[in-house]
Amino acid sequence: MSRASRVARVARAFRGLLVAAFLLTGATGCAGSSSQGSGGAASAPVVRVPQDTNSLQDAVDRVREGGLVLVAPGVYQESVTVSKARVVLRGLDRSRVVVDGEFERANGITVTGAGSVVENLTVRNHLANGLLFTGVTDPDALEAGRAGGSAYDPLDTVKFPPLKGFRASYVTAYNNALYGIYAFDARNGVIERSYASGHADSGIYVGQCRPCDTVVRHNTVERNAVGLEVTNASERLYLLGNRASRNRVGLTLNSNDLEALGPQHGAVVAGNTLTDNNDAAGPEQADGGFGIGVGTGGGRANVLERNLISGNKAAGVLLSDVQGYPARANTVRANRVTGNGTDLVLATGTPAGNCFTDNAESRTSPARLPREARCAKGARGAARTEPDTGLVRDPLGHPTPVQPPPGISFQDVQAPPSQQSMPAADTTPARPAVGLPGKVTPGDFLLPGAP
Repeated sequence: MSRASRVARVARAFRGLLVAAFLLTGATGCAGSSSQGSGGAASAPVVRVPQDTNSLQDAVDRVREGGLVLVAPGVYQESVTVSKARVVLRGLDRSRVVVDGEFERANGITVTGAGSVVENLTVRNHLANGLLFTGVTDPDALEAGRAGGSAYDPLDTVKFPPLKGFRASYVTAYNNALYGIYAFDARNGVIERSYASGHADSGIYVGQCRPCDTVVRHNTVERNAVGLEVTNASERLYLLGNRASRNRVGLTLNSNDLEALGPQHGAVVAGNTLTDNNDAAGPEQADGGFGIGVGTGGGRANVLERNLISGNKAAGVLLSDVQGYPARANTVRANRVTGNGTDLVLATGTPAGNCFTDNAESRTSPARLPREARCAKGARGAARTEPDTGLVRDPLGHPTPVQPPPGISFQDVQAPPSQQSMPAADTTPARPAVGLPGKVTPGDFLLPGAP
């Protein structure tokens, strides 16, 4: 993965300029709809679309803080910004309430209001992100392309404090150019029971938070360049019970200098299914990664436990350095890592406290990995190992790289089937994103398939 970091930087910079170009022009109204205007009515506890207004933006402008916007089935051709606090934007049918960018607008829904929620709807066909949660609200920052992880000097986290409190539930995101569901400069959040496919960067992304106090759970990501991506997001960050299958790369934990708050550290990845991430019919990955279940580029002190990781042609788990950020003190334990090109790979100059224990693996690189009985005291020995990025080995033990096949345009990825809707969407009271994520118990997330 570090081999192509320069390519990734160029690609991300280009995408950042694209975001900057469209963020200021993308907040247009619904094409062909009649908006009643946000100044035409006093704020209300509940606003219904289209009964009260045809425009989603008008609806979120009309609703009071802590209120509920209920959206009937329809295709809404507009970008929406939720800037009020504790607003719940909810579709009445997950698959039939669609925010469609028509491959013309940048973002589908942008949330900057603390404690606000998006649930039970679909976002598709945007030139940047489907759903974005962020603390970046300054117009100058947006104009400079500093709205999320690309083409800017690392964000001043004092000038731009994180969004506190967010939730995405029962959201479907597909065929957006960068990210499906994107939390950047945001904390105290939950992304749950959502689906993402057809993204040229990643399906679900959590970036630049410390401490994150965020849970990503019970989501399905497939046919993305990367299924789940974490960059410079650290401390009390949990990825639990997700399924990442048929992406080019399943999950990444990255450190870099494009965002503030590096290095990435202290995430818990438990009870996930990370299988068959070798999708040739998905968008190309900027780093060139392919066939990897879990890859860490300079991640530190992360815990990967009780995950099912199989069928990934290059590597099941790959721990590697990136420039300026060695992979250190990561714990890989009690996973089922089988049937991959190479199951466990430590592609770093020194063990640096990384340890592997109780994994049901068959092939590793190097052959002797640092181990501890309980992965509590770090790796034994300080012997230097040769970095091994070949990953797959032939019968004689020689490295045989997996050649990534060419990807397709994000616009051409097959649309997903309908997904399960939120129960009782029409009667459930609004539940703002306050006090999240609540109690988190990673131990409740067992190895998939285990009794």
